[in-house]
Amino acid sequence: MNAALKQRLLALAERHEELDRLLAEPGASGDATRWRALTREHARLAPVAAGVAALRASEREREAARALLDDAELGALAGEDLARLDAEIATREAELEIALLPPDPHAGGALYLELRAGTGGDEAALFAGDLARMYLRHAERRGWRVEILSSSPGEHGGYKELIARVEGPGAWNALQYESGTHRVQRVPATEAQGRIHTSAATVAVLPEQDDVSDIELRDADLKIDTFRASGAGGQHVNKTDSAIRITHLPSGLVVECQDERSQHKNRARALLLLKARLLDRERSAQAAQQAAARKLQVGSGDRSQRIRTYNYPQGRVTDHRINLTLHRLQDILDGDLDELGAALRRADLAEQLQQLAQPA
Repeated sequence: MNAALKQRLLALAERHEELDRLLAEPGASGDATRWRALTREHARLAPVAAGVAALRASEREREAARALLDDAELGALAGEDLARLDAEIATREAELEIALLPPDPHAGGALYLELRAGTGGDEAALFAGDLARMYLRHAERRGWRVEILSSSPGEHGGYKELIARVEGPGAWNALQYESGTHRVQRVPATEAQGRIHTSAATVAVLPEQDDVSDIELRDADLKIDTFRASGAGGQHVNKTDSAIRITHLPSGLVVECQDERSQHKNRARALLLLKARLLDRERSAQAAQQAAARKLQVGSGDRSQRIRTYNYPQGRVTDHRINLTLHRLQDILDGDLDELGAALRRADLAEQLQQLAQPA
């Protein structure tokens, strides 16, 4: 383990011991606000303190095993113990390194998934439809709830744009790395010459904000239009102006929602999506300044970066951020994103730990 990370862990363990003493002082519970803050910090640091104690115990056992390696009778057993303890210590160190990272405020929350056809005309819309199917299949595998908030079909299939809300355990953790430009290389159905074309679609993943009080939306800044929803929903949907389009005049952001039959519900959904986009724009600008060198712009909604190529002739998918190529194109398009997601998660954690290990 990096010396800087180990020093941070020891400092947290010492802080936990200090909190033990503070909470044990007579009258410590007299100040309710301070007591609540101390108990929360104590609970947050308890797993780290326990992990450090277990690591120290394993390290002591390892030193004892090393001391017996030259013993004629116990050397062989000591060697077996040493191998076990080395693996045990490596596991404990890895777990503690993860514990050092700040918790993701969006983990466990819902998200907005936005897909838009990019360069490539009708083929780009068809590819956006393939990506939509891929994410919907993945959500189905994981048991997540998906609500299509708005969609604009392509002239020959697929989507010019699709916006969905996804909710379920692990949804944000799994999809947060999907923001960016997705590129496809294949022979379009309309290509008579059999030539391979390159098209693109963009994906943005935005966390649904639980606390949107920081974003103030003034009525004067909003242009709200109603229109008739299209798609499923029966005669009621097609006969009433229940769909909502909100334009935020200062930023130019436009959101639509036509999922609900109620105009009021669609308006509420659209406002939440607008606030999520505004907050994400602010957060993305701050993240770009603070960590411009990071390859994984996690959840930034940055669609300018080409992140992945789907090559049909070779049956491969390549994620350019981590130089990972998988020859499992059809499985991935059928929603099997677990291997990709796990690799991206490992790369992101390694990147965060590398930054954390830098001297302050």
